[in-house]
Amino acid sequence: MSYKKRSAHGSDSSRRYIHIIRIIEVLMVVMSFVSIMVYFSVKPDFSASQKENAHLIGVTYMTMNNEFYGIVNEQINHRVEAQGDNIVLRDPTLSVERQISQIEEMLDMGIDALVVTPVDASALTEVMKKAKSRGVKIVVVDTELEDPELADVTIKSDNYNAGKAIGQYYCSKHPEGSRVVVMTHDEAMSGRQRVQGFLDAVSQNEKTNLVGEIPCEGQYEIALPGLEGFIQSGKEFDVVFCLNDFAALGAATALEKYGMLDQVELYGVDASPDAKALINEGRMQASAAQFPTRIGTEAADSLYALLNGETVPGEVVVPVQVVTKANVASFTIDRWQ
Repeated sequence: MSYKKRSAHGSDSSRRYIHIIRIIEVLMVVMSFVSIMVYFSVKPDFSASQKENAHLIGVTYMTMNNEFYGIVNEQINHRVEAQGDNIVLRDPTLSVERQISQIEEMLDMGIDALVVTPVDASALTEVMKKAKSRGVKIVVVDTELEDPELADVTIKSDNYNAGKAIGQYYCSKHPEGSRVVVMTHDEAMSGRQRVQGFLDAVSQNEKTNLVGEIPCEGQYEIALPGLEGFIQSGKEFDVVFCLNDFAALGAATALEKYGMLDQVELYGVDASPDAKALINEGRMQASAAQFPTRIGTEAADSLYALLNGETVPGEVVVPVQVVTKANVASFTIDRWQ
């Protein structure tokens, strides 16, 4: 067996190739080393949306199906972003079981604070106690817990006086009394308070008769068929009071369907853009204006005061204002106040 001797030329080519490969390998090692040095010598850029030891804020309203909560959340979200913290928003869609599950999830995530609008004022007691035992700051907005002591601060409209002011306005227009239907949401403290305020005011006139109460959860899609069913029952009425304007819009749709919108008076709470448009047209009589921008701002201020270890009042009550055709032009009709 014989072997051919490799040529010198072939051997030189192989050596050059191997030499080039080694140079490339050395360059790659050097580049990796430089990258590592740069990474550890230059501090990370923590922008307004990212900082060291950022707070994690959990947020859950009753539902995001109501624009009111979107306005409140805008104010809180802007502040959280400006502080370089992080927000976790969950929508329980009016399910208290889902809201409890979402809060449990947020606690497992390690939230530092919780902004909450309870779907059911009493059902959140145990999960609120759990959050408090972990040192989570609790900011309740729009309504309140059955046990307000569980909240570090509750920020809400003057819900009782919202209903009462509408009831007083109604009575001033109807000393002769009338037949009233009330659309309710008993699970929410805010709903109960508004309805109670209205009933307390109208009860001062013995000629005013409450002819029906219709549960609607403050929702358009529940209020509409609820009032339709009442109309179909044949019971006569002259006035509808709704705990909020979202329900009032459902009531307005039902009344319009049966040709009654220009005959039955309609009252609500919120002074939402749609309600103000109806008031301006003379198709809704009055609504008690809430100020979600201010509520959201107050919530954000209280939230960061708590996170900074400051003392805050246990309750912040934002006044309401009755909006009628006489003063609706002083409000921006197509926007929330």
